[in-house]
Amino acid sequence: MRLPRSIFAVTLAFAVAGCSDIGLRHLEAPGDGPDEFSVMPVKPLTQPKDYKFLPAPTPGGSNLTDPNPKADAVVALGGSEAALNPNAAIPASDGALVTASSRYGVPSNTRQVVDTEDAEFRRKQGRLTRLRLFKIDRYSQVYSREALDANRQNEAARRAGIETPSAPPADE
Repeated sequence: MRLPRSIFAVTLAFAVAGCSDIGLRHLEAPGDGPDEFSVMPVKPLTQPKDYKFLPAPTPGGSNLTDPNPKADAVVALGGSEAALNPNAAIPASDGALVTASSRYGVPSNTRQVVDTEDAEFRRKQGRLTRLRLFKIDRYSQVYSREALDANRQNEAARRAGIETPSAPPADE
């Protein structure tokens, strides 16, 4: 007995879709239009205060006028550009925060543990997400049970008597 061509075509489509491993995210520009984020303006040139104390040129290094959007955003939000260095010491102003957040201990391999646990979670969730006939972003579907509902958390804090001054007022 021969399979009808339509069943064969669907089976073949699922087999080909199952071989792909593009992850949970499928982000693709909807057209061939320009990418406005590919052009980064440089900072304006400024004259140094003293030409005797200019930094030595470093081949392949950065320039003072090179754009650094991450550092610019940190400084614009009131942070310190030095905080972007992962090897920098913790500023004294953040000491209380670090003490409170590490009161139960801080394992040295937190990033590796979270990465391993997330890879296992995605492996378990990814069994059926690899079968795609259409370009669909499955990230929100897979992580929906892991996401926090901001309104529900806000209401729980209010019920517990915690002030939430930056949140919208409760509906009466």
